[in-house]
Amino acid sequence: MPRPHRPVRKNSASRGARPADTGGRATRGRRPSTPVSTDGPVLELDVERIAHGGIAVAHHEGRVVFVADAIPGERVSARVTDAAHTRFWRADTLEVLTASADRQAHVWAEASVDRAPERRAGGAEFGHIAPERQRALKAEVLTDALRRMGGVEREVEVRAVDPELAPGVRADGTGWRTRVRLQVAEDGAVGPYAARSHTVVPVASLPLAVDELADLAPLADRFQGARTIDLVAPSGADPQVIVTDESERMPRGQRPVTTEVVGDRRFAVDRDGFWQVHRGAAATLSRAVQELIDADRFDPRAANLDLYGGVGLLAAAVGDRFGETVRITSVESDERATMHAGDNLAEWVGARAVTARVDRYLASLEADAGQGERARLRDATVVLDPPRSGAGRDVVDRLAALRPRQLVYVACDPVALARDIGLLRAHGYELEELQAFDLFPNTHHVEAVARLAAIV
Repeated sequence: MPRPHRPVRKNSASRGARPADTGGRATRGRRPSTPVSTDGPVLELDVERIAHGGIAVAHHEGRVVFVADAIPGERVSARVTDAAHTRFWRADTLEVLTASADRQAHVWAEASVDRAPERRAGGAEFGHIAPERQRALKAEVLTDALRRMGGVEREVEVRAVDPELAPGVRADGTGWRTRVRLQVAEDGAVGPYAARSHTVVPVASLPLAVDELADLAPLADRFQGARTIDLVAPSGADPQVIVTDESERMPRGQRPVTTEVVGDRRFAVDRDGFWQVHRGAAATLSRAVQELIDADRFDPRAANLDLYGGVGLLAAAVGDRFGETVRITSVESDERATMHAGDNLAEWVGARAVTARVDRYLASLEADAGQGERARLRDATVVLDPPRSGAGRDVVDRLAALRPRQLVYVACDPVALARDIGLLRAHGYELEELQAFDLFPNTHHVEAVARLAAIV
């Protein structure tokens, strides 16, 4: 059993580069609550499908209604909360009139449809849906995005994480979050934001968190003058509760470093830096990247690249599969992450870590590479794991101009992935394989790993 930590109150001398990851960026100062109508009209709606973002779609008198906390096939009573748009409205489910066979008691009581919408905790928007149906809905969204934006007809299966890679994670999709951010209200009360709001909701439980964080969470305490409470449970270090004061500003001084373990390998990472949040995510993605690289196309002596490389997780996965002769450059804009990547990849003589924006790094390769280096780039395998917004047109254009043999693209947003696949197809790359994983159970998020190859 990990040794519990007393809350650490951070000040300007100890702040990390970025907050414990909960799917969003840090904000400076407390954000105002989002106004939500509580007196809009109540409609009876037949729910048709799930849209990107996890909101169900219905129609009322020809207008699209995006309704929260519903499942396709249900009939619900929902209150309109936003009617400002002419083409669509937004609504919250108040009562389920005809329930889906896949509706279950919400895994997080504080997010249940039984509570008033403005008091429902955010961050578990699929928690009322049976796990198998959750994965099926995510597959539908990814399949639809690939067809509409990528021009690809492909049936997708979203897999549950292998239990061997995620000890302690339960079959109902709880007990997986190793990093959780809680907000602090004006009166010092602690909790998550309400769904689709910046109102802090006090809660008595954190079922998505790994057990050691759920046990440590100071949910009944008051933190007057604090801004956020970060709960962090690295796989290679003790769990911690970290309090960030309202007065905290830019980071100064030494940043705390922790250790994450994937298989037999240890990775140094800033405690407040980016790391995959699901207990089994790093191992799952490492394995997927290893499986999707086509060994017949892989040249260990080529100018292989790991773009948006972080602390070197996926570059290490490539090295572990193909051996000590692998040549690979990990490119990351965060200087601290690059520093750790250099240490984490030190055993490979041909590995190096570069601090640079990916678009600028690719532009410099295109401008400065000699004939020999261009040939090594054409023989290369490129792994890329961009942020939620995807790589985008500029990076895709520059990458395609270098013409690497194969690309292995790790994505946490189905629409961004599909858009970039469409852009790559226009440059003569085709999608060959795709794996998708439920790395965010009880939410709408899904992770996918795709291999694309240059078609001669």
